[in-house]
Amino acid sequence: MYINKAIIYGNLTRDPELRSLPSGVAVATLSVATNRVWKDKNGAKQESTDYHNVVVFGRQAETVNQYLKKGAGIFVEGRIQTRSWDDKDGVKRYRTEIVADRIQFGPRASGGGGAVEGNSGPAKTAQPSKTEELETIEYPEEEIDPNDIPF
Repeated sequence: MYINKAIIYGNLTRDPELRSLPSGVAVATLSVATNRVWKDKNGAKQESTDYHNVVVFGRQAETVNQYLKKGAGIFVEGRIQTRSWDDKDGVKRYRTEIVADRIQFGPRASGGGGAVEGNSGPAKTAQPSKTEELETIEYPEEEIDPNDIPF
């Protein structure tokens, strides 16, 4: 049995970028920073930051683009994927990214948070406000081919 699962919680380093596949499926790309703090052998506090590329598809991508901005907290569950392409100079390039299955928004100043899940039905909100309505997410019937991504 094989497992390919990534779970991260961090902050967006830039606003999400929304694009569409030729089939019309929305694709959002995000960059998420995660911090790690530890003490070295001398007891001094050390910090390091890792940056993760995240790709989100479908209605979930549209929701992320609509509600999240640079600096927002985000919880991502998905799988790790490395893709390659030849750039305009013929150099082979590689990019490792997390293809999100589930996105959950971090806490906001107004106190709410929410989740958007892939391939599982309606959007869920941890504490919906009285004026918010939950909407149904419609996912494409077709399988998404990573080679169709225009970037």
